[in-house]
Amino acid sequence: MSTQMPTSPKKTIRVIGIDPGIERTGIGIIDITEAQASLVFVDCIMTSKTHTQQERLLELKKTFIRILKKYKPQHAAIEKLFFSSNVKTAMHVSEARGVILTELESAHIPTSEWTPQQIKQHVTGYGKADKQQIQKLVCAILKLTVVPKPDDATDALAVALTAQYI
Repeated sequence: MSTQMPTSPKKTIRVIGIDPGIERTGIGIIDITEAQASLVFVDCIMTSKTHTQQERLLELKKTFIRILKKYKPQHAAIEKLFFSSNVKTAMHVSEARGVILTELESAHIPTSEWTPQQIKQHVTGYGKADKQQIQKLVCAILKLTVVPKPDDATDALAVALTAQYI
């Protein structure tokens, strides 16, 4: 008579990846089980240029909170803001990041931050990979037949995939 060892269930962690912006914030949610990753949700939160900065930040906040409540991520990964020559754009994006980081903290979701180079390195193995290389590998890893659009959505999935290295 053979005895079998009880198998423990595989632990799955739900990760939300965020590519912050004021016009478009990419959101990618994946489930990671051991070395496997699967797509849960991908989209962009879009705000209108015709609204004030405060209105745009409020819309970003409300939509982001709805996504957090619906998908209940256990970890968040967000792209760090890199220096921009356009100071006004950098300020607006940093304000959007502030809203997102505040909501993640309010929801008690542990968060890791990654530079664009770190994300490229983790996803492609090359820190200077171009958009097409990242898109190709994100699709291959998640077994997607179509590249999510706009680019911010795919970038958010790359950020989420980077979190599996924590």
